[in-house]
Amino acid sequence: MKFTYYGHACFMVETAGKKLLFDPFITGNALAKDIDVKKIEADYILVSHGHGDHVGDMAAIAQNTGATVIAAAEVAGWAHQNGCEKVHGINFGSMQFDFGKLRFVPASHSSSMPDGSYGGNPGGFVISNDEGAFYYAGDTGVITDMQLIPRFVKLSFAVLPIGGNYTMDAEEAILAADFIQCDKIVGVHFDTFEVIRIDHEAVAKQFAAAGKTLILPEIGKEIAL
Repeated sequence: MKFTYYGHACFMVETAGKKLLFDPFITGNALAKDIDVKKIEADYILVSHGHGDHVGDMAAIAQNTGATVIAAAEVAGWAHQNGCEKVHGINFGSMQFDFGKLRFVPASHSSSMPDGSYGGNPGGFVISNDEGAFYYAGDTGVITDMQLIPRFVKLSFAVLPIGGNYTMDAEEAILAADFIQCDKIVGVHFDTFEVIRIDHEAVAKQFAAAGKTLILPEIGKEIAL
């Protein structure tokens, strides 16, 4: 699978011949100033919850690409009302798409849309197909529900927030990695704002001491996972 990071909690995974873009927030992120949103291609846009730092560029990219927005029913409805022609509303459970099986799983966070309307339940995504499986936790603290994930799939990697304050920090993400039985972790949701700045070297050492590999992706760079 190919992974491209666009800053904050926004990234692309290319798998099964499809481009899956998660939580598009780019133009509002000063750290992603060199990313041209108009050049991003996507077949699907997967949104974990309704906060502005996860849906900021959703409508623009959906309109540019014709991508289908997959999100909790309330977020999908809001997306349709705000210019996204193709939406697929979901709730906790599993469903089959042409890129593989998707499970929408609980997250411990909040969710409201940029206009203050109800954003439904926040969640995370587990994607599995013949190429492997991965988990994106969305914005969350560590929760015991994560222990259910390895009952369904063996994860190749997981994408976890590590910045703290609004989500898990590194210590909690290490526990989450234990819960999901995955030792290859891609860290996101860090450095964008002052309150979520991290010490990269110190955090990497924490993960290494726990026997896990932490990848802190560089904005705009593609890596193979």
